[in-house]
Amino acid sequence: MIAEIPDLLAKRAALKPAAIALEDGVTGRSLTYAALDARAGAAAAMLAARGIGEGDRVAILCRNRIELFELLFACARIGAILVPLSWRMPAAELDLLIADCAPTLLIVGGEDLATARALADAPAILSLDEDYEAALAAAPRRAARPHWPAPDTWYLIYTSGTTGRPKGVICTYRMALANYVNITSAAGIGAADSTVSFLPHFHTAGINLHALPTLISGGRVIVLPGFDTDALVALLAARRIDTFFAVPTVYRALLAHPGFATLPLDHVRHWGCGGAPLPDAIALACRDLGIRLCNGMGMTETGPTAFLMDPADAWDRIGSVGKPQLLCSARIVDEAGRDVSDGAVGELLFGGPGVTPGYWRNPEATRAAFTSDGWLRSGDLARRDADGFYHVVGRRKEMFISGGANVYPAEVENVLAAHPAVADVAVIGESDPQWGEAGHAFVQLASGAQADATALAAYCRARLAAYKVPARFEFVDDFPRTSAGKIRKNLLVAQCKTCR
Repeated sequence: MIAEIPDLLAKRAALKPAAIALEDGVTGRSLTYAALDARAGAAAAMLAARGIGEGDRVAILCRNRIELFELLFACARIGAILVPLSWRMPAAELDLLIADCAPTLLIVGGEDLATARALADAPAILSLDEDYEAALAAAPRRAARPHWPAPDTWYLIYTSGTTGRPKGVICTYRMALANYVNITSAAGIGAADSTVSFLPHFHTAGINLHALPTLISGGRVIVLPGFDTDALVALLAARRIDTFFAVPTVYRALLAHPGFATLPLDHVRHWGCGGAPLPDAIALACRDLGIRLCNGMGMTETGPTAFLMDPADAWDRIGSVGKPQLLCSARIVDEAGRDVSDGAVGELLFGGPGVTPGYWRNPEATRAAFTSDGWLRSGDLARRDADGFYHVVGRRKEMFISGGANVYPAEVENVLAAHPAVADVAVIGESDPQWGEAGHAFVQLASGAQADATALAAYCRARLAAYKVPARFEFVDDFPRTSAGKIRKNLLVAQCKTCR
């Protein structure tokens, strides 16, 4: 087992000092690896001058920007722990996270200063737009540690809270290195590649898919403040992106963009997707454009890359998340913890160096997340086919039983998502006097489209067994979502008196 990792940024700066590491996608400002190395060193010195050292937490609250990566590497050099916070949360929610991680310093972007100042018990605040550059310039230089202890905590990512209160996932140096191996071997990321980082940096995909692996590889990361369809289309039109990762809602928006279908897309070597179930309809629409959309699956707790479809199989295996990647081990087990046979549904378990050691200061949640022999419980139900490809059929907590038969909401959602009038859908089990439980479908219609419950039920009956057809359809203007675009079903349950 790896005990120490060399300072990866310093190594990369020594190997490719003049290569561009980071580029601001709005202003065009860029940093070479030598400049990023120097600024990370200055940031480390600035933090140390403020008394921050081994194990101390440094929180950051800002939209996507280059400075987050400077601070990520700065924390590595002094053994501090970076905690990216969600700018989508109000002060009242952030108060809970601040109390949990107890940061010594809160670094804040200009757009979020008011929120930071409204915190009930805010630590010292450093403004990225008002104080950061001066603080870097004034800090006395100091020697950085040449190695990073692999098992140590590098940063914390708070879960999005789709099933309850967010938990701080411990992310170690070993996890980052395992994710680098998993995603670069699957997507072929190398030093000549450029990628775009637009998913929120307080989410694991924002840091790790593909930004951090690309930096470790010596490639270029173009940073956008957030998701902007026009900006992404412009980068694609300029042939500036070699590898691309997004969540299904982003692909849905790109497919709806009037200019996307006419773009030259042959320069993009790898298209990745994850973060939420990928509807077949989106994968098929991408296939029609010649895009080999590689569906995958992972968790914040797995670093995140666990599964990813090979491009050669992408068009023939729609609906699968592929196979476990190089440093990921996976099992599917029954209620007794026994491995199931191919084709059978069971809970998906993970092992390997990419798996988190647990949750920050939450031993109870950590114990609940692992089996007695150390496998991480995903909470997902899956099956493996005879060729070794995995299929995630839904969340264990979301499955419901109708008339004695198991119903997996993801299967029903996939069918409804293919209806031309449906923009998005979420299915939840609810109490039913006749069948015990039945499906309750929340449906968001596409702009200008029309469909009623009778039409949607008939559409389902033609494609699903009768017990899987939702008993009720409720139409919504939009869904509450996580930072990854995943529907927050717990909030839908809270507003539905009969849902469980």
